[in-house]
Amino acid sequence: MTALLAVEHLSIRFGSTQAVDDLSFTLEPGGALGIVGESGSGKSATALALLGLHSDDARVDGRIVYGDVDLVTADAATVRAVRGAEIAMVFQDPLSALSPFHSIGAQIAEVYRLHTGASAKEAWARAVEVLGQVHIADASRRARAYPHEFSGGMRQRALIAMALACRPRLIVADEPTTALDVTVQAQILDLLDEVRATTSAALVLISHDLGVVAGSTEHVVVMRAGRAVERGPVDEVLTTPTAPYTRELLAAVPSTGRPSAAGTAAHGTNTAHGTDAAHGTDAAQGTDAASGTRAAAAREVAVAAAGPPGAGALMRLRGVTKEYPLPRRGLRRPVPMRAVDVVTLDVREGETLGLVGESGTGKSTLARIMAGLIPPTSGDVTFDGTPGAIQMAFQDPLSSLNPRRTIGDSITEPLRLVKADNPRDRIEYLLERVGLTAASYDRYPHELSGGMRQRVGIARALAPRPRLILCDEPVSSLDVTTQAQVLALLDDVRREDGLTLVFVSHDLAVVRQVADRIAVMHAGRIVELGDAERVYTAPEHDYTRTLLAAMPVADPTEARHRREQRRRTRAAGSPIG
Repeated sequence: MTALLAVEHLSIRFGSTQAVDDLSFTLEPGGALGIVGESGSGKSATALALLGLHSDDARVDGRIVYGDVDLVTADAATVRAVRGAEIAMVFQDPLSALSPFHSIGAQIAEVYRLHTGASAKEAWARAVEVLGQVHIADASRRARAYPHEFSGGMRQRALIAMALACRPRLIVADEPTTALDVTVQAQILDLLDEVRATTSAALVLISHDLGVVAGSTEHVVVMRAGRAVERGPVDEVLTTPTAPYTRELLAAVPSTGRPSAAGTAAHGTNTAHGTDAAHGTDAAQGTDAASGTRAAAAREVAVAAAGPPGAGALMRLRGVTKEYPLPRRGLRRPVPMRAVDVVTLDVREGETLGLVGESGTGKSTLARIMAGLIPPTSGDVTFDGTPGAIQMAFQDPLSSLNPRRTIGDSITEPLRLVKADNPRDRIEYLLERVGLTAASYDRYPHELSGGMRQRVGIARALAPRPRLILCDEPVSSLDVTTQAQVLALLDDVRREDGLTLVFVSHDLAVVRQVADRIAVMHAGRIVELGDAERVYTAPEHDYTRTLLAAMPVADPTEARHRREQRRRTRAAGSPIG
Protein backbone atom coordinates (compact mmCIF):
# COMPACT_ATOMS: atom_id res chain seq x y z
CA MET A 1 0.00 0.00 0.00
CA THR A 2 1.25 3.47 -0.90
CA ALA A 3 2.16 5.45 2.19
CA LEU A 4 -0.07 8.40 3.10
CA LEU A 5 2.86 10.04 4.89
CA ALA A 6 6.57 9.36 4.55
CA VAL A 7 9.11 11.10 6.74
CA GLU A 8 12.64 10.61 5.41
CA HIS A 9 15.81 11.59 7.29
CA LEU A 10 14.10 14.52 9.01
CA SER A 11 16.39 16.84 10.96
CA ILE A 12 15.31 19.97 12.81
CA ARG A 13 17.76 22.41 14.36
CA PHE A 14 17.09 25.50 16.46
CA GLY A 15 20.34 27.45 16.42
CA SER A 16 22.94 25.11 17.91
CA THR A 17 20.29 22.73 19.32
CA GLN A 18 19.56 19.58 17.34
CA ALA A 19 15.89 18.91 18.16
CA VAL A 20 15.33 16.07 15.65
CA ASP A 21 18.12 14.02 14.10
CA ASP A 22 17.71 11.76 11.05
CA LEU A 23 14.15 10.60 11.79
CA SER A 24 12.31 8.37 9.33
CA PHE A 25 8.93 6.64 9.44
CA THR A 26 5.91 5.95 7.23
CA LEU A 27 2.17 5.88 7.83
CA GLU A 28 -0.38 4.08 5.69
CA PRO A 29 -3.87 5.46 4.94
CA GLY A 30 -6.12 4.86 7.93
CA GLY A 31 -3.23 3.70 10.11
CA ALA A 32 -2.22 4.88 13.57
CA LEU A 33 1.34 5.66 14.66
CA GLY A 34 2.45 6.57 18.18
CA ILE A 35 5.49 8.76 18.78
CA VAL A 36 6.66 8.44 22.38
CA GLY A 37 9.37 10.16 24.39
CA GLU A 38 10.10 12.50 27.24
CA SER A 39 10.10 16.28 27.07
CA GLY A 40 12.94 17.39 24.81
CA SER A 41 12.95 14.16 22.79
CA GLY A 42 11.83 15.98 19.63
CA LYS A 43 8.37 14.48 19.31
CA SER A 44 6.44 17.78 19.41
CA ALA A 45 8.95 19.45 17.08
CA THR A 46 8.26 16.58 14.66
CA ALA A 47 4.50 17.10 14.98
CA LEU A 48 4.77 20.82 14.23
CA ALA A 49 6.99 20.13 11.22
CA LEU A 50 4.35 17.79 9.76
CA LEU A 51 2.06 20.81 9.44
CA GLY A 52 4.72 23.40 8.63
CA LEU A 53 4.17 25.08 12.00
CA HIS A 54 7.78 25.16 13.14
CA SER A 55 9.17 28.57 14.07
CA ASP A 56 11.06 30.79 11.65
CA ASP A 57 14.38 30.14 13.38
CA ALA A 58 14.11 26.38 12.79
CA ARG A 59 16.21 24.75 10.09
CA VAL A 60 14.39 21.73 8.64
CA ASP A 61 16.18 19.20 6.44
CA GLY A 62 15.03 15.91 4.97
CA ARG A 63 11.65 15.12 3.43
CA ILE A 64 8.04 15.06 4.71
CA VAL A 65 6.09 13.60 1.82
CA TYR A 66 2.30 13.75 2.03
CA GLY A 67 0.79 12.18 -1.08
CA ASP A 68 3.02 13.65 -3.79
CA VAL A 69 3.86 16.88 -1.93
CA ASP A 70 7.12 17.40 -0.03
CA LEU A 71 6.02 19.71 2.78
CA VAL A 72 9.62 20.70 3.55
CA THR A 73 10.31 22.23 0.13
CA ALA A 74 6.74 23.23 -0.85
CA ASP A 75 5.85 26.92 -0.94
CA ALA A 76 3.80 28.49 1.85
CA ALA A 77 0.56 28.50 -0.14
CA THR A 78 0.79 24.77 -0.83
CA VAL A 79 1.49 24.00 2.83
CA ARG A 80 -1.48 26.16 3.93
CA ALA A 81 -3.74 24.31 1.49
CA VAL A 82 -2.75 20.98 3.04
CA ARG A 83 -2.78 22.16 6.66
CA GLY A 84 -6.24 22.00 8.17
CA ALA A 85 -7.90 20.57 5.09
CA GLU A 86 -5.78 17.44 4.57
CA ILE A 87 -3.72 17.27 7.76
CA ALA A 88 -5.31 18.53 10.98
CA MET A 89 -3.80 19.14 14.41
CA VAL A 90 -5.19 18.49 17.89
CA PHE A 91 -3.08 20.52 20.31
CA GLN A 92 -2.04 19.64 23.84
CA ASP A 93 -3.63 22.57 25.69
CA PRO A 94 -7.11 23.37 24.33
CA LEU A 95 -7.53 26.37 26.62
CA SER A 96 -4.57 28.14 25.00
CA ALA A 97 -5.33 26.78 21.52
CA LEU A 98 -8.89 28.18 21.53
CA SER A 99 -9.63 31.90 21.43
CA PRO A 100 -11.35 33.09 24.62
CA PHE A 101 -13.11 35.87 22.66
CA HIS A 102 -15.05 33.69 20.22
CA SER A 103 -17.59 30.92 20.68
CA ILE A 104 -16.60 27.31 20.08
CA GLY A 105 -18.89 27.10 17.06
CA ALA A 106 -17.56 30.30 15.51
CA GLN A 107 -14.00 29.04 15.70
CA ILE A 108 -14.85 25.72 14.06
CA ALA A 109 -16.93 27.49 11.39
CA GLU A 110 -14.03 29.83 10.62
CA VAL A 111 -11.74 26.88 9.89
CA TYR A 112 -14.35 25.31 7.62
CA ARG A 113 -15.02 28.54 5.70
CA LEU A 114 -11.31 29.23 5.25
CA HIS A 115 -10.63 25.89 3.59
CA THR A 116 -13.88 25.27 1.71
CA GLY A 117 -15.27 28.71 0.87
CA ALA A 118 -18.61 27.72 2.40
CA SER A 119 -21.19 30.32 3.40
CA ALA A 120 -21.54 31.39 7.02
CA LYS A 121 -24.74 29.35 7.35
CA GLU A 122 -23.13 26.22 5.90
CA ALA A 123 -20.07 26.64 8.09
CA TRP A 124 -22.17 27.00 11.23
CA ALA A 125 -24.16 23.88 10.33
CA ARG A 126 -20.90 21.98 9.87
CA ALA A 127 -19.62 23.21 13.25
CA VAL A 128 -22.76 21.93 14.97
CA GLU A 129 -22.50 18.65 13.05
CA VAL A 130 -18.91 17.90 14.12
CA LEU A 131 -19.60 18.89 17.72
CA GLY A 132 -22.36 16.31 17.71
CA GLN A 133 -19.96 13.85 16.10
CA VAL A 134 -17.61 14.15 19.10
CA HIS A 135 -20.54 13.64 21.49
CA ILE A 136 -21.07 17.17 22.77
CA ALA A 137 -24.67 16.98 24.00
CA ASP A 138 -27.11 19.61 22.69
CA ALA A 139 -24.50 20.66 20.11
CA SER A 140 -26.59 23.44 18.55
CA ARG A 141 -26.76 25.21 21.91
CA ARG A 142 -23.27 24.39 23.15
CA ALA A 143 -21.75 25.66 19.89
CA ARG A 144 -22.56 29.17 21.16
CA ALA A 145 -20.62 28.61 24.39
CA TYR A 146 -17.14 30.00 25.00
CA PRO A 147 -14.08 27.89 25.90
CA HIS A 148 -14.20 28.82 29.59
CA GLU A 149 -17.73 27.42 29.75
CA PHE A 150 -16.50 23.95 28.74
CA SER A 151 -14.76 21.45 31.01
CA GLY A 152 -11.22 20.33 30.10
CA GLY A 153 -12.51 17.17 28.44
CA MET A 154 -15.15 19.08 26.49
CA ARG A 155 -12.54 21.58 25.25
CA GLN A 156 -10.41 18.70 24.02
CA ARG A 157 -13.45 17.29 22.21
CA ALA A 158 -14.00 20.72 20.64
CA LEU A 159 -10.44 20.68 19.28
CA ILE A 160 -11.05 17.23 17.81
CA ALA A 161 -14.27 18.56 16.24
CA MET A 162 -12.31 21.44 14.73
CA ALA A 163 -9.80 18.98 13.32
CA LEU A 164 -12.64 16.95 11.76
CA ALA A 165 -14.39 19.94 10.20
CA CYS A 166 -12.67 19.68 6.81
CA ARG A 167 -12.67 15.88 6.73
CA PRO A 168 -8.86 15.46 6.86
CA ARG A 169 -7.08 12.29 5.86
CA LEU A 170 -4.54 12.63 8.68
CA ILE A 171 -4.95 13.83 12.29
CA VAL A 172 -1.89 14.72 14.35
CA ALA A 173 -2.72 14.68 18.09
CA ASP A 174 0.03 16.21 20.23
CA GLU A 175 -0.33 15.06 23.87
CA PRO A 176 -4.16 15.30 23.68
CA THR A 177 -4.74 13.74 27.11
CA THR A 178 -1.98 15.30 29.26
CA ALA A 179 -3.22 16.27 32.75
CA LEU A 180 -6.77 15.01 32.05
CA ASP A 181 -8.53 12.77 34.55
CA VAL A 182 -8.14 9.08 33.77
CA THR A 183 -11.82 8.66 32.89
CA VAL A 184 -11.81 11.72 30.60
CA GLN A 185 -8.52 10.54 29.10
CA ALA A 186 -10.13 7.19 28.29
CA GLN A 187 -13.06 9.01 26.68
CA ILE A 188 -10.74 11.08 24.47
CA LEU A 189 -8.72 8.05 23.37
CA ASP A 190 -11.91 6.12 22.64
CA LEU A 191 -13.18 9.11 20.66
CA LEU A 192 -10.02 9.22 18.54
CA ASP A 193 -10.45 5.51 17.85
CA GLU A 194 -14.09 6.09 16.90
CA VAL A 195 -13.10 8.95 14.59
CA ARG A 196 -10.64 6.70 12.80
CA ALA A 197 -13.29 4.01 12.38
CA THR A 198 -15.95 6.37 11.02
CA THR A 199 -13.81 8.67 8.85
CA SER A 200 -10.92 6.38 7.81
CA ALA A 201 -8.52 9.14 8.87
CA ALA A 202 -4.98 8.18 9.80
CA LEU A 203 -3.60 9.20 13.20
CA VAL A 204 -0.24 10.29 14.57
CA LEU A 205 -0.57 10.19 18.36
CA ILE A 206 2.20 11.88 20.33
CA SER A 207 2.62 11.23 24.05
CA HIS A 208 5.14 10.83 26.84
CA ASP A 209 3.01 7.95 28.18
CA LEU A 210 3.37 4.48 26.69
CA GLY A 211 0.03 3.58 28.26
CA VAL A 212 -1.69 6.17 26.07
CA VAL A 213 -0.40 4.77 22.77
CA ALA A 214 -0.67 1.09 23.76
CA GLY A 215 -4.32 0.60 22.82
CA SER A 216 -4.70 3.38 20.26
CA THR A 217 -1.95 2.72 17.68
CA GLU A 218 -0.62 -0.11 15.55
CA HIS A 219 2.98 1.09 15.32
CA VAL A 220 5.18 3.13 17.62
CA VAL A 221 8.39 5.17 17.36
CA VAL A 222 10.30 5.74 20.62
CA MET A 223 12.36 8.95 20.57
CA ARG A 224 15.18 10.15 22.77
CA ALA A 225 17.28 13.29 22.28
CA GLY A 226 15.89 13.75 18.78
CA ARG A 227 16.58 10.26 17.50
CA ALA A 228 14.42 7.18 17.06
CA VAL A 229 15.87 4.56 19.42
CA GLU A 230 13.23 1.92 18.67
CA ARG A 231 10.34 1.43 16.27
CA GLY A 232 7.98 -1.30 15.18
CA PRO A 233 4.54 -2.83 15.82
CA VAL A 234 3.22 -1.60 19.16
CA ASP A 235 2.68 -5.13 20.51
CA GLU A 236 6.28 -6.04 19.75
CA VAL A 237 7.89 -2.85 21.06
CA LEU A 238 5.92 -2.73 24.31
CA THR A 239 6.11 -6.44 25.15
CA THR A 240 9.66 -7.27 23.99
CA PRO A 241 11.55 -3.96 23.82
CA THR A 242 15.14 -4.08 22.62
CA ALA A 243 16.31 -0.54 23.45
CA PRO A 244 17.34 0.14 27.07
CA TYR A 245 15.54 3.49 26.93
CA THR A 246 12.24 1.83 25.97
CA ARG A 247 12.66 -0.50 28.93
CA GLU A 248 13.29 2.53 31.18
CA LEU A 249 10.06 4.16 30.00
CA LEU A 250 8.11 0.95 30.59
CA ALA A 251 9.62 0.55 34.06
CA ALA A 252 8.56 4.10 34.95
CA VAL A 253 4.90 3.54 33.99
CA PRO A 254 2.83 3.16 37.20
CA SER A 255 1.97 -0.52 37.62
CA THR A 256 -1.60 -1.52 36.88
CA GLY A 257 -3.55 -4.72 36.73
CA ARG A 258 -6.63 -5.95 34.93
CA PRO A 259 -9.75 -4.73 36.73
CA SER A 260 -12.18 -7.31 37.98
CA ALA A 261 -15.30 -8.12 35.99
CA ALA A 262 -17.22 -6.13 38.55
CA GLY A 263 -14.92 -3.18 37.98
CA THR A 264 -15.34 -3.29 34.22
CA ALA A 265 -19.10 -3.45 34.55
CA ALA A 266 -19.08 -0.59 37.01
CA HIS A 267 -17.37 1.60 34.48
CA GLY A 268 -20.53 1.71 32.48
CA THR A 269 -23.20 1.70 35.15
CA ASN A 270 -22.47 4.65 37.38
CA THR A 271 -22.98 7.80 35.37
CA ALA A 272 -23.26 9.93 38.49
CA HIS A 273 -19.80 8.88 39.63
CA GLY A 274 -17.65 10.53 36.94
CA THR A 275 -17.19 13.74 35.01
CA ASP A 276 -19.11 12.97 31.83
CA ALA A 277 -17.39 15.37 29.46
CA ALA A 278 -19.47 14.17 26.55
CA HIS A 279 -22.67 15.24 28.21
CA GLY A 280 -21.47 18.45 29.82
CA THR A 281 -21.97 17.44 33.44
CA ASP A 282 -19.70 18.43 36.30
CA ALA A 283 -18.96 16.13 39.20
CA ALA A 284 -18.53 19.13 41.49
CA GLN A 285 -22.23 19.84 41.08
CA GLY A 286 -23.29 16.22 41.08
CA THR A 287 -25.55 16.26 44.12
CA ASP A 288 -28.64 14.21 43.39
CA ALA A 289 -31.82 13.08 45.05
CA ALA A 290 -29.93 10.43 46.99
CA SER A 291 -27.31 12.87 48.27
CA GLY A 292 -28.41 12.60 51.88
CA THR A 293 -28.17 8.82 51.88
CA ARG A 294 -24.82 8.85 50.13
CA ALA A 295 -23.44 11.52 52.44
CA ALA A 296 -24.39 9.40 55.43
CA ALA A 297 -22.71 6.37 53.88
CA ALA A 298 -19.60 8.43 53.15
CA ARG A 299 -19.44 9.57 56.79
CA GLU A 300 -19.69 5.97 57.97
CA VAL A 301 -16.89 4.92 55.61
CA ALA A 302 -14.66 7.79 56.76
CA VAL A 303 -15.17 7.27 60.48
CA ALA A 304 -14.72 3.50 60.27
CA ALA A 305 -11.47 3.72 58.30
CA ALA A 306 -10.07 6.54 60.42
CA GLY A 307 -9.99 4.29 63.45
CA PRO A 308 -10.70 5.54 66.98
CA PRO A 309 -11.24 9.33 66.89
CA GLY A 310 -7.92 11.11 67.14
CA ALA A 311 -5.85 7.93 67.64
CA GLY A 312 -2.34 8.81 66.42
CA ALA A 313 -3.77 11.60 64.30
CA LEU A 314 -1.75 14.67 63.31
CA MET A 315 -4.81 16.30 61.75
CA ARG A 316 -8.49 15.65 62.38
CA LEU A 317 -11.38 16.70 60.16
CA ARG A 318 -14.91 16.37 61.51
CA GLY A 319 -17.96 17.09 59.38
CA VAL A 320 -16.04 19.50 57.11
CA THR A 321 -18.21 21.17 54.47
CA LYS A 322 -17.38 23.88 51.93
CA GLU A 323 -20.09 25.67 49.93
CA TYR A 324 -19.79 28.31 47.24
CA PRO A 325 -22.67 30.63 46.33
CA LEU A 326 -24.05 30.47 42.82
CA PRO A 327 -25.50 33.52 41.04
CA ARG A 328 -29.19 34.16 41.46
CA ARG A 329 -31.35 33.36 38.44
CA GLY A 330 -34.53 35.41 38.29
CA LEU A 331 -36.52 35.28 41.51
CA ARG A 332 -35.32 31.81 42.45
CA ARG A 333 -33.13 31.63 45.51
CA PRO A 334 -29.71 30.26 44.49
CA VAL A 335 -28.71 26.88 45.85
CA PRO A 336 -25.05 26.92 46.96
CA MET A 337 -22.68 24.51 45.26
CA ARG A 338 -21.25 22.11 47.83
CA ALA A 339 -17.63 21.37 46.90
CA VAL A 340 -16.85 19.41 50.09
CA ASP A 341 -19.70 17.52 51.70
CA VAL A 342 -19.44 16.56 55.40
CA VAL A 343 -15.98 14.99 55.35
CA THR A 344 -14.69 13.21 58.44
CA LEU A 345 -11.09 12.09 58.23
CA ASP A 346 -7.95 11.54 60.31
CA VAL A 347 -4.45 12.08 58.91
CA ARG A 348 -2.14 9.85 60.91
CA GLU A 349 1.30 11.08 61.88
CA GLY A 350 4.08 9.70 59.65
CA GLU A 351 1.78 8.30 56.95
CA THR A 352 1.23 9.22 53.32
CA LEU A 353 -2.49 9.59 52.70
CA GLY A 354 -3.59 9.56 49.08
CA LEU A 355 -6.59 11.72 48.19
CA VAL A 356 -7.95 10.56 44.83
CA GLY A 357 -10.74 11.69 42.52
CA GLU A 358 -11.50 13.39 39.23
CA SER A 359 -11.57 17.13 38.66
CA GLY A 360 -14.50 18.64 40.49
CA THR A 361 -14.67 15.98 43.20
CA GLY A 362 -13.51 18.43 45.87
CA LYS A 363 -10.08 16.97 46.62
CA SER A 364 -8.09 20.17 45.95
CA THR A 365 -10.64 22.23 47.88
CA LEU A 366 -10.28 19.84 50.82
CA ALA A 367 -6.49 20.09 50.62
CA ARG A 368 -6.69 23.88 50.75
CA ILE A 369 -8.95 23.69 53.79
CA MET A 370 -6.43 21.39 55.43
CA ALA A 371 -3.65 23.85 54.62
CA GLY A 372 -5.63 26.72 56.13
CA LEU A 373 -5.76 28.58 52.83
CA ILE A 374 -9.57 28.69 52.82
CA PRO A 375 -12.01 28.26 55.72
CA PRO A 376 -14.65 25.53 55.79
CA THR A 377 -18.29 26.58 55.71
CA SER A 378 -18.91 24.25 58.61
CA GLY A 379 -17.14 21.50 60.51
CA ASP A 380 -13.88 21.39 62.45
CA VAL A 381 -10.22 20.99 61.43
CA THR A 382 -7.69 20.49 64.22
CA PHE A 383 -3.93 20.17 63.77
CA ASP A 384 -1.44 19.00 66.37
CA GLY A 385 1.15 21.67 65.63
CA THR A 386 1.75 25.29 64.66
CA PRO A 387 0.37 26.78 61.40
CA GLY A 388 3.89 27.03 59.95
CA ALA A 389 4.26 23.27 60.31
CA ILE A 390 1.89 22.80 57.35
CA GLN A 391 3.27 23.42 53.85
CA MET A 392 1.94 22.83 50.35
CA ALA A 393 3.53 21.66 47.08
CA PHE A 394 1.37 22.91 44.22
CA GLN A 395 0.39 21.31 40.93
CA ASP A 396 1.96 23.90 38.62
CA PRO A 397 5.30 25.10 39.98
CA LEU A 398 5.71 27.60 37.15
CA SER A 399 2.61 29.55 38.20
CA SER A 400 3.31 29.15 41.92
CA LEU A 401 6.85 30.54 41.62
CA ASN A 402 7.32 34.29 41.10
CA PRO A 403 8.95 34.70 37.65
CA ARG A 404 10.73 37.86 38.84
CA ARG A 405 12.36 36.18 41.81
CA THR A 406 15.30 33.82 41.80
CA ILE A 407 14.82 30.30 43.06
CA GLY A 408 16.66 31.20 46.24
CA ASP A 409 14.39 34.17 46.93
CA SER A 410 11.27 32.03 46.43
CA ILE A 411 12.47 29.38 48.88
CA THR A 412 13.48 32.06 51.40
CA GLU A 413 9.86 33.22 51.73
CA PRO A 414 8.61 30.44 54.07
CA LEU A 415 11.81 30.70 56.13
CA ARG A 416 10.72 34.16 57.21
CA LEU A 417 7.91 32.50 59.15
CA VAL A 418 10.40 30.68 61.35
CA LYS A 419 13.08 33.43 61.41
CA ALA A 420 15.78 30.99 60.36
CA ASP A 421 19.48 31.78 60.76
CA ASN A 422 21.74 31.54 57.70
CA PRO A 423 18.84 30.92 55.29
CA ARG A 424 21.15 30.66 52.26
CA ASP A 425 22.99 27.70 53.78
CA ARG A 426 19.66 26.00 54.49
CA ILE A 427 18.39 26.67 50.96
CA GLU A 428 21.53 25.42 49.23
CA TYR A 429 21.36 22.28 51.36
CA LEU A 430 17.71 21.75 50.36
CA LEU A 431 18.44 22.30 46.67
CA GLU A 432 21.09 19.61 46.74
CA ARG A 433 18.86 17.34 48.76
CA VAL A 434 16.09 17.43 46.14
CA GLY A 435 18.55 16.65 43.35
CA LEU A 436 19.47 20.16 42.16
CA THR A 437 22.73 22.05 42.52
CA ALA A 438 23.48 24.93 44.87
CA ALA A 439 23.99 27.05 41.74
CA SER A 440 20.23 26.85 41.14
CA TYR A 441 19.85 29.44 43.92
CA ASP A 442 20.49 32.30 41.49
CA ARG A 443 18.49 30.96 38.55
CA TYR A 444 14.93 31.94 37.57
CA PRO A 445 11.95 29.57 37.14
CA HIS A 446 11.88 29.84 33.33
CA GLU A 447 15.45 28.57 33.21
CA LEU A 448 14.47 25.21 34.73
CA SER A 449 12.63 22.21 33.29
CA GLY A 450 9.23 21.15 34.61
CA GLY A 451 10.74 18.40 36.75
CA MET A 452 13.37 20.78 38.15
CA ARG A 453 10.68 23.34 39.03
CA GLN A 454 8.71 20.69 40.86
CA ARG A 455 11.83 19.85 42.85
CA VAL A 456 12.08 23.53 43.76
CA GLY A 457 8.47 23.40 44.96
CA ILE A 458 9.34 20.47 47.21
CA ALA A 459 12.45 22.26 48.52
CA ARG A 460 10.33 25.31 49.33
CA ALA A 461 7.82 23.16 51.20
CA LEU A 462 10.65 21.54 53.20
CA ALA A 463 12.33 24.85 54.04
CA PRO A 464 10.59 25.66 57.38
CA ARG A 465 10.87 22.03 58.59
CA PRO A 466 7.13 21.22 58.44
CA ARG A 467 5.41 18.22 59.96
CA LEU A 468 2.74 17.96 57.21
CA ILE A 469 3.10 18.60 53.47
CA LEU A 470 0.04 18.70 51.21
CA CYS A 471 1.00 17.76 47.63
CA ASP A 472 -1.67 18.86 45.14
CA GLU A 473 -1.26 16.94 41.84
CA PRO A 474 2.55 17.35 41.97
CA VAL A 475 3.30 15.01 39.02
CA SER A 476 0.21 15.27 36.81
CA SER A 477 1.95 16.92 33.83
CA LEU A 478 5.42 15.37 34.15
CA ASP A 479 7.00 12.71 31.96
CA VAL A 480 6.76 9.21 33.40
CA THR A 481 10.47 9.00 34.24
CA THR A 482 10.51 12.47 35.84
CA GLN A 483 7.29 11.55 37.63
CA ALA A 484 8.93 8.42 39.05
CA GLN A 485 11.90 10.50 40.25
CA VAL A 486 9.68 13.04 42.01
CA LEU A 487 7.63 10.29 43.65
CA ALA A 488 10.81 8.61 44.89
CA LEU A 489 12.04 11.96 46.22
CA LEU A 490 8.83 12.57 48.15
CA ASP A 491 8.99 9.10 49.66
CA ASP A 492 12.63 9.59 50.64
CA VAL A 493 12.08 12.91 52.42
CA ARG A 494 9.02 11.53 54.21
CA ARG A 495 10.97 8.60 55.63
CA GLU A 496 14.13 10.55 56.43
CA ASP A 497 12.39 13.52 58.07
CA GLY A 498 9.47 11.65 59.62
CA LEU A 499 7.03 13.81 57.66
CA THR A 500 3.35 13.27 57.04
CA LEU A 501 2.16 13.68 53.45
CA VAL A 502 -1.26 14.14 51.92
CA PHE A 503 -0.90 13.32 48.21
CA VAL A 504 -3.71 14.63 45.99
CA SER A 505 -4.09 13.09 42.52
CA HIS A 506 -6.59 11.95 39.92
CA ASP A 507 -4.45 8.88 39.20
CA LEU A 508 -4.84 5.83 41.45
CA ALA A 509 -1.81 4.13 39.91
CA VAL A 510 0.42 7.06 40.89
CA VAL A 511 -0.99 7.26 44.40
CA ARG A 512 -0.49 3.52 44.89
CA GLN A 513 3.28 4.01 44.62
CA VAL A 514 3.53 6.38 47.59
CA ALA A 515 0.43 6.08 49.78
CA ASP A 516 -0.11 4.03 52.92
CA ARG A 517 -3.86 4.72 52.79
CA ILE A 518 -6.12 6.03 50.04
CA ALA A 519 -9.26 8.16 50.37
CA VAL A 520 -11.38 8.23 47.21
CA MET A 521 -13.50 11.36 46.74
CA HIS A 522 -16.56 11.84 44.56
CA ALA A 523 -18.93 14.82 44.50
CA GLY A 524 -17.35 16.28 47.62
CA ARG A 525 -17.60 13.10 49.71
CA ILE A 526 -15.17 10.38 50.72
CA VAL A 527 -16.76 7.26 49.25
CA GLU A 528 -13.96 4.82 50.09
CA LEU A 529 -11.05 4.88 52.52
CA GLY A 530 -8.60 2.16 53.42
CA ASP A 531 -5.14 0.68 53.05
CA ALA A 532 -3.69 1.50 49.63
CA GLU A 533 -3.20 -2.06 48.44
CA ARG A 534 -6.69 -3.11 49.52
CA VAL A 535 -8.34 -0.15 47.80
CA TYR A 536 -6.39 -0.89 44.65
CA THR A 537 -6.79 -4.67 44.49
CA ALA A 538 -10.22 -5.10 46.12
CA PRO A 539 -12.15 -1.82 45.73
CA GLU A 540 -15.49 -1.73 47.46
CA HIS A 541 -17.13 1.29 45.83
CA ASP A 542 -18.32 1.45 42.22
CA TYR A 543 -16.63 4.81 41.67
CA THR A 544 -13.25 3.41 42.74
CA ARG A 545 -13.70 0.56 40.27
CA THR A 546 -14.61 3.13 37.60
CA LEU A 547 -11.31 4.95 38.13
CA LEU A 548 -9.34 1.70 38.02
CA ALA A 549 -11.05 0.52 34.83
CA ALA A 550 -10.20 3.79 33.04
CA MET A 551 -6.47 3.77 33.81
CA PRO A 552 -4.19 3.47 30.77
CA VAL A 553 -1.96 0.40 30.66
CA ALA A 554 1.23 -0.18 28.68
CA ASP A 555 0.10 -3.69 27.70
CA PRO A 556 -1.45 -3.40 24.20
CA THR A 557 -3.59 -6.52 24.61
CA GLU A 558 -5.00 -5.36 27.94
CA ALA A 559 -5.49 -1.81 26.62
CA ARG A 560 -7.52 -3.10 23.67
CA HIS A 561 -9.50 -5.35 26.03
CA ARG A 562 -10.45 -2.38 28.20
CA ARG A 563 -11.33 -0.27 25.18
CA GLU A 564 -13.58 -3.02 23.85
CA GLN A 565 -15.27 -3.31 27.25
CA ARG A 566 -15.98 0.43 27.19
CA ARG A 567 -17.30 0.18 23.63
CA ARG A 568 -19.70 -2.59 24.65
CA THR A 569 -20.81 -0.55 27.63
CA ARG A 570 -21.66 2.40 25.37
CA ALA A 571 -23.47 0.11 22.95
CA ALA A 572 -25.54 -1.16 25.86
CA GLY A 573 -26.76 2.36 26.50
CA SER A 574 -24.42 3.87 29.09
CA PRO A 575 -23.34 7.45 28.42
CA ILE A 576 -19.94 7.05 30.07
CA GLY A 577 -16.80 7.19 27.95
